[in-house]
Amino acid sequence: MNARRVLAAVAAMALTTLVAACGGGAASDAGGRAEEVRLGFFPNITHATALVGVEKGLYAKHLGVPVKTSTFNAGPAAIEAIFSGAVDATYIGPNPAINAWEKSKGKAINIIAGAASGGVYLVVKPGINSAADLKGKKIATPQLGNTQDVALRYWLQSKGLKTDTKGGGDVHIVPQENAQTLQTFATGDIDGAWVPEPFASRLVLESKGKILQDERDLWPDKQFVITHLIVRQEWAKANPDLVKKLLEAHVEATKFINDDPAAAAQTANAAIEKLTQKPLKPEVLQSAFKNITFTNDPIASSLTASADHAVQVGLLKPVDLNGIYDLKPLNEVLAAQGQKSVSDR
Repeated sequence: MNARRVLAAVAAMALTTLVAACGGGAASDAGGRAEEVRLGFFPNITHATALVGVEKGLYAKHLGVPVKTSTFNAGPAAIEAIFSGAVDATYIGPNPAINAWEKSKGKAINIIAGAASGGVYLVVKPGINSAADLKGKKIATPQLGNTQDVALRYWLQSKGLKTDTKGGGDVHIVPQENAQTLQTFATGDIDGAWVPEPFASRLVLESKGKILQDERDLWPDKQFVITHLIVRQEWAKANPDLVKKLLEAHVEATKFINDDPAAAAQTANAAIEKLTQKPLKPEVLQSAFKNITFTNDPIASSLTASADHAVQVGLLKPVDLNGIYDLKPLNEVLAAQGQKSVSDR
């Protein structure tokens, strides 16, 4: 079964669940207002906005209702949770959000804020010096169809190297969880990985990998969305006040990160330790954090480009992204704080 059919099957199943869950989801009071907010994110440094917000209690402070958190390894799993009504909002990468928009015909999600840019690398064994050297090699990505998977396939295609969704072609792409990639790279079972921080820094510092491609170098002004915040439309429409309060917490977390990166890195690491029981080593934390830009700007132009890349590698049908952003609540929050507004273009 090819990737398009796999993604379609997963989305169809998830959408069936979504339809069945209409009117359900988070418990609500008699007036329809949610009694809790269910927030998803990854235990990755690229999701430091969420890690800081949770660790410092910012979401609970602003929302005024209990916040239930869920963590995911990669975007498709988070989208399944959105489709099923298991989470109300989640931090996620661009391509899974695009897939959700396309499969639901624009009825499942909206992007309401940017979160992070950069922090993604192709890390390889020391003997690999060019794209041509990757022929016949095994390269890992976090999950078939996720943001890094699309980026790797598109980059390889631009270098004249073919791939397929079964791990064949000129370069053998092996989707696996990031934690597993750390092990398989160390044992030599894979030759490299296109991964986000902190996994890229760990491959370099712990297993003597080297950076073959910094993804920032492939984008205008070295800026591209790696993480943004999306909401389930049904929940957002029923709870506009909570959406705005969620964004207030998000903006405060972003400001804290940019005002005091060192303290923010330690805060994010404390959250990672609680979630995984394994805090990042100081050198990994420092390396990973400095490689990422944390921003409220969704860098919308890069989302359009990511969609085009997914289409070109056969993982997405052409899609109209008009309406995927709902940035009005964010811009209201930013204006109230004297900050610059962001654009959906």
